[in-house]
Amino acid sequence: MSGLPLDPSAGGGRFPGFDVMAQSKHWDEVTTSVVVSRLGMPPDIRFFRGTEEATASALCDQLLDQKNPPRVPVVNMVDARLADEQTDGWHYDGMAPDGQSWRDSLAALDEDAMVHSGCPFAEAPWDAQSAILQAVLDLGSKPWHGTPAARIWSLWTRYACTAFYSHPWAWDEIGFPGPAYPRGYKNLGVNEPGGKNNRLEPFEVADARPAQDPLRKGNS
Repeated sequence: MSGLPLDPSAGGGRFPGFDVMAQSKHWDEVTTSVVVSRLGMPPDIRFFRGTEEATASALCDQLLDQKNPPRVPVVNMVDARLADEQTDGWHYDGMAPDGQSWRDSLAALDEDAMVHSGCPFAEAPWDAQSAILQAVLDLGSKPWHGTPAARIWSLWTRYACTAFYSHPWAWDEIGFPGPAYPRGYKNLGVNEPGGKNNRLEPFEVADARPAQDPLRKGNS
């Protein structure tokens, strides 16, 4: 889960004062242009039709816990990939190509929401949306509307997380100082809290709340 919006300026609670864009002077022109473009107006919706956009937006907000603005425009970024057929280059055997699988699964979410809450998924309360998605996740390899639920979950999270973690706001949140090229990194390894085995670069900010790291022992 993401936890956006950030502040204080702009690394949020775990990396206070960190701003990845302060590192842009060390990037090459092409890299800077690509990263800066992600902070501008999001691309227009070209793939999702009708109610699909609203359903996809609600789904992505749930997957990334984006309850309040500012939000990373994940659905616009996912839509752009699908419109341009920029897939991962594979899909599960017996499962429709990604674009059609997105359309089918969004329609299925609306069906479930009508049964669960009497309205489309995007109009259901936040907690109701969460319950519907939890039910899909809990199915694991069992079928959900004719397709193994885990495969649909993989489709959603692959696209949503790829979009989210390509955005500078997400980099601020996780303390990632951006592309290594051309400057590079010299302190390879994982930094440990409490000053042990300090692997931070001079331009990085220490995690002020390491206990919130879900990958550290006991936090998962």
